[in-house]
Amino acid sequence: MSGSFVVDASATLKLLVEEAGTDYARIFFGHLKGPKAPVFYAPDLLYVECANTLWKYVVHHRTPSRQAQGALETLMELDLEVIPAQLIIQEALLLGIRCHISVYDACYLALAQQCRSPLVTEDLDLIRKVGPHVNVPLHTLAEAVLGR
Repeated sequence: MSGSFVVDASATLKLLVEEAGTDYARIFFGHLKGPKAPVFYAPDLLYVECANTLWKYVVHHRTPSRQAQGALETLMELDLEVIPAQLIIQEALLLGIRCHISVYDACYLALAQQCRSPLVTEDLDLIRKVGPHVNVPLHTLAEAVLGR
């Protein structure tokens, strides 16, 4: 796998929390360690979104806090190209308004457009909502891994 991708929190969390799709996440993110590794971009808000979801797992699903901290350490170790949200926030606001999506989600789309890279997301509602309105490919982890 080569090239570049933008990854969102829904895709990244599949790597951090054992659930359906984790196998594809391991394969996908495993490419960061290989020869000719692709570049994975993410806005800096990825860390906050993932940490907040891990907090929810601790509070609502009784996940041990140690496990959540370990997942956060895994996230911090990923070799991501992190982009400050302030560089994409204007475009994200416009995309959010135009596509009727949160500015959080729109940040990932704005970054994908700026980088001219596919967005990898597990948010199927986002794919359905914005697919026809954006000029970048949107892939699930399975599609990215299987090359679809």
